[in-house]
Amino acid sequence: MATRPVRAACTALSLGGVIAYPTEAVWGLGCEPRNSRAVDKLLALKHRDWRKGLILVAADFAQLEPFVQLPSRTAQRRAFSTWPGPSTWVFPASDHTPMWISGERDSVAIRVSAHPVVQALCRAYGGPIVSTSANRSSHPPARSASAVRLAFRRSLDALVPGALGTLEGPTVIRDVTSGLILRR
Repeated sequence: MATRPVRAACTALSLGGVIAYPTEAVWGLGCEPRNSRAVDKLLALKHRDWRKGLILVAADFAQLEPFVQLPSRTAQRRAFSTWPGPSTWVFPASDHTPMWISGERDSVAIRVSAHPVVQALCRAYGGPIVSTSANRSSHPPARSASAVRLAFRRSLDALVPGALGTLEGPTVIRDVTSGLILRR
């Protein structure tokens, strides 16, 4: 059963809002990935260029499937063996992936998270959400709810409390086709 903060965040997401929540390593900002206005709001808060693309997180792969083209079985096994967990994989984007999510690429970064708050959010919302670090570009990511509140003041539509995971830094990002590490 979803908690009151999770329900409030889901309402905010459905209305095109931007939310904050704990992830595996840092606090994240999220929004509905199919809503260009919501993504524009999130990018404006971060002062981030849309061309960089964004990560999508989900409770299970089925929530992400509409956004990706399935690679070879070997490549799929490579990613699926790390999920749910703190591994982000870049998959070929499907024709349904909005350019404000993929940026200038023909791929999309995705993660099936094991973090309990991310899992609860995505299950209650019924789909994936954007996940990007809660910080303005070139500033360090927030590592506490108070740091998120300080950085974004009243610009957020909801904040879901919870503890960070145990990672020291953002998740590793790998290319699903080659297995190459794109970000440590």
